[in-house]
Amino acid sequence: MDLRKLKKLIDLVQESGIGEIEITEGEEKVRISRQSAGQPVIMTTGMQPMMGGAMPAAAPAAPAAAPVAPEPTGHTLKSPMVGTFYRAPSPGAPSFVEVGQTVTKGQTLCIIEAMKLLNEIESDVAGKVKAILVENGQPVEYGQPLFVIE
Repeated sequence: MDLRKLKKLIDLVQESGIGEIEITEGEEKVRISRQSAGQPVIMTTGMQPMMGGAMPAAAPAAPAAAPVAPEPTGHTLKSPMVGTFYRAPSPGAPSFVEVGQTVTKGQTLCIIEAMKLLNEIESDVAGKVKAILVENGQPVEYGQPLFVIE
C-alpha cells in the first residue's frame, strides 16, 4: 500500500475519533486502531505493528503479544483446528458443558466450525471443567487453549 494512503488513513483515524479502521486492497490488508492514549497502532500483513506515523522496514510478521492472564492449573484441551468455537449444538440450545461440570473421556465439549463443517470436539480426559477459555462464536486458532479440566 502506498505510504501517502497510509498517512491519510492515520490522519483520518486521529481526526475523526473512530476507534479502528481496516482496509484491504488485493492481498494487502491494513488495520489502524486507536490506543487509549489516542496514538494509532497500524497492523499490516507482512509487517510488524508500528506506532504513530513512522513507517517500518519490511520484516516478517510477528504475532502480537496480548497481556497473558494466569491460566488455571489442570489439563488444557487445545483446539485441533482453526475455526469458529461454539459451546452449543445450535443457537438457543443449552451448552454442551459448563464450568464445574464433570465430564468423561470422549464427551463432546464444543463444536468448531471450519469451512462450513461442524466438528465436535471431545474431551481427551475425564474430570471437572475448571475453565472455558473461549467465548461462544469466537474464532480460534490451531493449538489455542479451549478448556481447562482437572
